[in-house]
Amino acid sequence: YNPVHRTVYKAIEDLSHELKPIDLYTVTERLKSEGTLKEVGGAPFLAQLTQKVGSAAHVEFHAKIIAQKYVQRELIRSSTEIQRKAYDESKDVTELIGFAEQEIFRVAEGHVKRSVQDSKSVLAKTLKSIEEAGKNKDSFSGVPSGFVGIDRETLGWQPSDLVILAARPAMGKTAFTLTMARNMAVDQKIPIAMFSLEMSNVQLVNRLLVNVCEISGEKIKSGQLAPYEWSQLSLKMNELYGAPFYVDDTPSLSVFELRTKARRLVRDYGVKMIIIDYLQLMSGSGYGKNSDNRVNVVSDISRSLKIMAKELNIPVLVCAQLARTTEKQANHRPALADLRESGSIEQDADVVIGLYRDGYYNRECENPNLAEAIVLKNRKGEVGPVKLTWLPEYTAFAPYEGRYDDEY
Repeated sequence: YNPVHRTVYKAIEDLSHELKPIDLYTVTERLKSEGTLKEVGGAPFLAQLTQKVGSAAHVEFHAKIIAQKYVQRELIRSSTEIQRKAYDESKDVTELIGFAEQEIFRVAEGHVKRSVQDSKSVLAKTLKSIEEAGKNKDSFSGVPSGFVGIDRETLGWQPSDLVILAARPAMGKTAFTLTMARNMAVDQKIPIAMFSLEMSNVQLVNRLLVNVCEISGEKIKSGQLAPYEWSQLSLKMNELYGAPFYVDDTPSLSVFELRTKARRLVRDYGVKMIIIDYLQLMSGSGYGKNSDNRVNVVSDISRSLKIMAKELNIPVLVCAQLARTTEKQANHRPALADLRESGSIEQDADVVIGLYRDGYYNRECENPNLAEAIVLKNRKGEVGPVKLTWLPEYTAFAPYEGRYDDEY
C-alpha cells in the first residue's frame, strides 16, 4: 500500500529467493546496491521498522492483519470498478452482473489480477507442481477419467483445460460423459458437476442409474425387475446417494449463468470438473451486435468456456456436435475440420476427442461393440485412437478388454 514499504519488501523477497539471510544489515546493503536506500529514508528508517515489532512470536497474527487489509483494498478497488461500469449505460446488464460476480469471486478466492511475474517465481511454482505429480502413485497429474487408454495419453484431465468431446448424434456423447461421471463421482468420490441442456435431471439420473446398477434400461423403465435385480438396484442406489455429483438442467443456459453457477459449485462443493452437454444448445444472449450470427455466438461461447476453465483452474469438458460432412466421408471417422459451426472451438480447446462406433454405420461389422475415442488434438500429449467397449444394454462405455498392445 505504501510505495516505500513496497520497495523494502521487494528487497526482502529477492533475498529470500536467493536463500540469503534477512536482517537489518542485508536489507540495507541490498537497497544500497539497487540505489534505492535514500528513497526509502535510509538506514534510520529501516532501523525504525525493526523496532515496530517487539517479538516475532506473533508473526502469524501480524501476517493475517496484512492479508486482511489487502483483501479490503481489493474489495474497494473492485467495488469502484463495478460502480464505474454500472453508470455506463452502454454496458449490457447481464454482462455487468457477470463482471461483478467474477470480481468478487476473485477477491474471495484470492485470485486477484496478476501482475507480470519473473522467471524465479514461475519456476518455483513449476517445480512444486512436478513434485506434487511425483507423489501421485497413479502417475496422473489431472482428474482421471476412468478410461485407462485416455488417461494414458492425457495424464488425466488437466486443470484449466477446455476439453471438447465431439461426435455425431446417437454416437454416445451423453453415455460417455455419464460413464465418466460414474467413474469419478461414484467410484472415486471426486466432486463433479454436469450441466445438461438436452435432457432433464430426472432423465439424466435415470441413465446414470442404468449405468451404475448394470441393469437393462428397458427393465428399469418398465419396473419389471427380478427379485435379485431389486436387491442390486437398492444396493447400487446407496452408492449414488453419497456420490458428489451435481446436476443442472437449465434449458438454453447462457455463458454468464453458467459461470455464475460454476463459481458457486467450486466454492461451496469443491467441484473438480465441469461437464456441459452440449455446446450448440447454449444460449447466445448477451453477445451484443453479433448475437444473430450463430458462428460468432459459438466462437464467443467457446472462448468464454476456456476463460472460465482457466479462472476456476479446473478442467471443463464440453460435448459438441460434428457437422454432417462426417457422414459423407468414406470411413465416417471424425476430424477436427468437422467441428460444427465454428473453427474457434478447435483453437480454444486444449484437448479434442472424437467418438466413433463402426457398429453404428455397419451392422455387419466384425465387432459391433468396439468403439473409439480418437484424440484429435492434445496440447500436452499424444494424439491417436483409443479403443473402448460399447455396452448397448446399459447405454455406457467401458475400458477395452483386449491386450495392452492391442489398444492401438
